[in-house]
Amino acid sequence: MRIRPVGAHALLLDCATPALVEAWRSELWRRREQGDLIAVEIVPAARTVLLDGLPDPATTAQQLTRWASAVTAATTRPTKANPEDDDAADVVVPVSFDGPDLPAVAQHWGVDVSAVRHRITSIRFRVAFCGFAPGFPYLTGLPAELALPRLATPRPRVPAGSVALAGPYAGIYPGASPGGWQLVGRTDLVLFDVAADPPARLNPGTTVRMVAA
Repeated sequence: MRIRPVGAHALLLDCATPALVEAWRSELWRRREQGDLIAVEIVPAARTVLLDGLPDPATTAQQLTRWASAVTAATTRPTKANPEDDDAADVVVPVSFDGPDLPAVAQHWGVDVSAVRHRITSIRFRVAFCGFAPGFPYLTGLPAELALPRLATPRPRVPAGSVALAGPYAGIYPGASPGGWQLVGRTDLVLFDVAADPPARLNPGTTVRMVAA
């Protein structure tokens, strides 16, 4: 992990792996909650974590250095193999698996459509970060061999609630927008509501299970 200053009141943590990003996100949110860290924003991404609104970035950088060994050690702890363990904490997303790209995904994986549905519903996903659009979750959990290419030509409009796959991620479109991900299904779950607190239904660190609707 490398710490870089960003402007006058922010630091950017460059992380070697997605697992390290999640370990830092979890630790920093915990430290802020218990009062060990003052930061207005803690924002994970694919390989970075941004800390913004720091009153003293230099002091925070020293704290991060002290916490680094414990955070790195957290990435080596075994994860639970059973996706049903602690499922009370999961957000369950009912999905109608009728997306237009479902046959193409099945062909890419070398299975039939029912096997695609089974694979997706067998995975316990985790929200790694949000981006692209407000409330759009990037979900990790797909095995590396199931990574998928984006569409050669993005669609001008993807309906809200579309469940999609691209690269190593699954995602759910919170609102209608252009998009180039492979669409495998749809859900009626509302993912973003400006009147809610927090507005996003699926925030970083949230575990997610998709079930056939």
